[in-house]
Amino acid sequence: MDRTRYRFRSLWTLPAPPAAVFGALERVEDYPSWWRQVREVRRSDGTTGVIRIRSLLPYDLTFTAHQARRDPAAGVLEATMSGDLDGWARWTLTARGAGTLARYDQEVDVRKPLLRRFAVPGRPIFRLNHRLMMRAGRRGLAAYLEAV
Repeated sequence: MDRTRYRFRSLWTLPAPPAAVFGALERVEDYPSWWRQVREVRRSDGTTGVIRIRSLLPYDLTFTAHQARRDPAAGVLEATMSGDLDGWARWTLTARGAGTLARYDQEVDVRKPLLRRFAVPGRPIFRLNHRLMMRAGRRGLAAYLEAV
């Protein structure tokens, strides 16, 4: 097992229809306004940007995200990542009652030297850090969607 490879899945129930959630999620440059762990997004062009994140642990992760798939009809947004994280992430949105079930899947290799050095003893803490970041993101997006 490669200790620097991670697979994550998060499920978010959100109080808005899929089209509204899709609209919010595709505007990556707005993430810092509702997701406090997304510290900075710098767009390079319409499909690429540099993202800097930081959760509970005292380190930043910076990576370039490039849109790989944008399919509003299917409710799918997917990006490839390179930098401190190499891999991909995908949002899949489905209607759930009057709201949306947002499924987030991510598979990455960690390239940041500090995290690679502590890959074995730090793995449970790194996974917890990600879980806390995703929980805060769900809360932030839900509040954002309720306000608009």
